[in-house]
Amino acid sequence: MIARLFPALLLVGLLSAGTRLRAAAAALPPAADAAAPAAPFSSDQLVSALTHDLANHFRLEGDFRLELVRPWVPPDRTAAAWDVVVTEYPTVPTATLILRCRLLADGAPAADVTLTIRASLWRDAWFAREPLAAGATFDPAMLEARRVDCLRERDALPATVGDDSFILARQVPASRMLTWQDLVRRPLVRKGDIVDVVASEGGLIVTMKAQAVENGVRGDTVTVRNLETRKDISGQVVAQDRVDIRF
Repeated sequence: MIARLFPALLLVGLLSAGTRLRAAAAALPPAADAAAPAAPFSSDQLVSALTHDLANHFRLEGDFRLELVRPWVPPDRTAAAWDVVVTEYPTVPTATLILRCRLLADGAPAADVTLTIRASLWRDAWFAREPLAAGATFDPAMLEARRVDCLRERDALPATVGDDSFILARQVPASRMLTWQDLVRRPLVRKGDIVDVVASEGGLIVTMKAQAVENGVRGDTVTVRNLETRKDISGQVVAQDRVDIRF
């Protein structure tokens, strides 16, 4: 009987030992990743690093892209980690950039280089679907958004800008891109109109009617003329046909 049970007991022991070994192996921490191999600094790495750096430095919004004007010749060495430090930035981002940079190989200076780079910044801008009349209220329904390179079309009006507080400063033909020069704030006070004037000093408040001597948008300081005394006074535009004066 014992002789017949011995092989079964041996098999159970082996299986139990195997289970314990697998459990112990599972409890071990994973092996550390192998160190990155040393390699030259590729043009793709350079462009990627510069794109990220410049976008952060200039706080650019949109699809920012860079392209090297000349073929890249990497330093004659390899490293596991490469970094780029821009040592001299341009004043503003433009379509062509000249950058002075220092390359670091595993944290140590490897080369100082001057790079000529083509840059683009793609955003949605407003285009007229149909002819727009001067003085018309800004209406997105009459516009469409198209992608433009804002480093070349620097006056392009972003599709994130515009509401009914704007009017068209001039006529815009169909299909033309809108620019900042095409839009102005809609005046809340217009020259020649009769407006409400609220004058206050401490707890004393006086209201009267006056004639606007000039146009003004919200926040502007404008001159109005008292209808009785014909004296001119200045106040701040706060709402449609209303000017506040504080003494």
